[in-house]
Amino acid sequence: MFLELIGTIFAGFAFAGIVMVLNKLTGGRLPRWMTPVAAGLGMIGMTITSEYSWYDRTRDTLPEGMTVIQEVESRAFYRPWTYAVPFVDRFAAIDAGSVRTNEQVPEQRLVELYFFGRWAPVSKLPVVVNCKEFSRANLADGAEFADDGRLLNADWIDVTASDPIVEATCGV
Repeated sequence: MFLELIGTIFAGFAFAGIVMVLNKLTGGRLPRWMTPVAAGLGMIGMTITSEYSWYDRTRDTLPEGMTVIQEVESRAFYRPWTYAVPFVDRFAAIDAGSVRTNEQVPEQRLVELYFFGRWAPVSKLPVVVNCKEFSRANLADGAEFADDGRLLNADWIDVTASDPIVEATCGV
């Protein structure tokens, strides 16, 4: 966030500098208001570029084995251009390397689900997926494992085989 602020400030200085050089080359014929307007447009342009490139930059730095399962696009009335071209400001990913199974309950798999947000810290949620019945349960809801590996006190959510978490975990 700090580096983006510095980049935005430098973009403002760069655009203002370009207008000042152009003004010098034209013999001072440009209106005086062009310099601050150019600085403001440069800063706005840098901010928009940063918003639109965040998802690609973050996704490209994910470690091997991380699979993006959902993207959330942002649209806002105070950013009217987002209605024409929305940008991704949140996404969820599964770490395929974290998938664990229990021999006593082979149809169930435990996986780590990660949530990424533009201005939010990364959060992690352990999820149990039943590949046979196409259901899943969050372990953060007070669920616990029995001695035989079954999941107790779980709030199972029935989903379809096309659920992105089931697809990524079970390879359906």
